[in-house]
Amino acid sequence: MYAAERHQFLVRRARELGRLEVTQVAAELGVTTETIRRDLTALERQGLLHRVHGGAIATDRFEIEPAVGVREVTHSEEKDRIAKAAIAELGAASTILLDAGTTTARVAALLPDDVELTVVTNALPIATTLAGRSRITVHLIGGRVRGTTLSAVDRWALKTLESVNVDVAVLGTNGFSVDRGLTTPDVGESAVKGAMVKAAARSIVVADASKYGADSFSRFATLADVDTLVTDSDLLESHPEAADAIRGAGADLVVA
Repeated sequence: MYAAERHQFLVRRARELGRLEVTQVAAELGVTTETIRRDLTALERQGLLHRVHGGAIATDRFEIEPAVGVREVTHSEEKDRIAKAAIAELGAASTILLDAGTTTARVAALLPDDVELTVVTNALPIATTLAGRSRITVHLIGGRVRGTTLSAVDRWALKTLESVNVDVAVLGTNGFSVDRGLTTPDVGESAVKGAMVKAAARSIVVADASKYGADSFSRFATLADVDTLVTDSDLLESHPEAADAIRGAGADLVVA
C-alpha cells in the first residue's frame, strides 16, 4: 500500500470510528508503528486528523462535545467504579465542591447519609439529586446554563467561586495527558473548572481511561495543579507507561 493509500485509509477509518490506535492500525496494515506515526503527523499538518497520545482523532469529530444523555451511558461501569474510589478519597471532608459531569454526578449519588455535608455545585442535575437529602446542604452556583452539560458558567459563577473555600473539589474533564494537562472544549466551562481547583484545599479529578490523550481546546489545570486523579484499569492495559508518567507529572493516581 502506497503512502497516499494509507493516508486515505487512516482518515476514513478515523471518521468512521472516531479514534485511531497506532498499534492496532499498524498491525492491520502490516507496517511499523513508526510508519503510522509519520502518517498521522503528515495528516495532522493537513488538518485532517488531530494527534493524541497513542493515536489520532478525526478533526471533524475532535471538538464535538456529547450531551449529558449520551455521556451518561458511555463507559458506565468504569464511571461507577471511579465514583466509588473517589468517595474513598474524600476522607473527613465536610465541604465539597462538585463540578458538572456524569462521573461527578455518580459521586454525588454515593455521598453518605450519616454525616452532615455542605455541597457546592454548578451542576443542575447534581443539585436536584441532592436537594432532598436531609443531612446535605446544597448551594447552587448561578450563571449562564450550558445546555450541553447543564452547568452554570461565566461571570456569575466565577464571582461566587472567588468567595468560596472548600475542603475538596471533585472535577470531571474531557481530556487529560501529561503534556497538555486537564482540558475541555468550552472556555467558559474551563474557567469555572480552574476556579474550582483554586477554591479547594484538595482537588480530585475523575476521568475514565478513554479520556487519556484526548486533549481538548482549553486547559484548566496541569496534573501538578491537582492532588489526585481517579481513573479505571483500562488505562494501564492500553497505556502501561501512563501510571509513572502521571505520577511524575505531580498527581497521585488511583486506579479503580
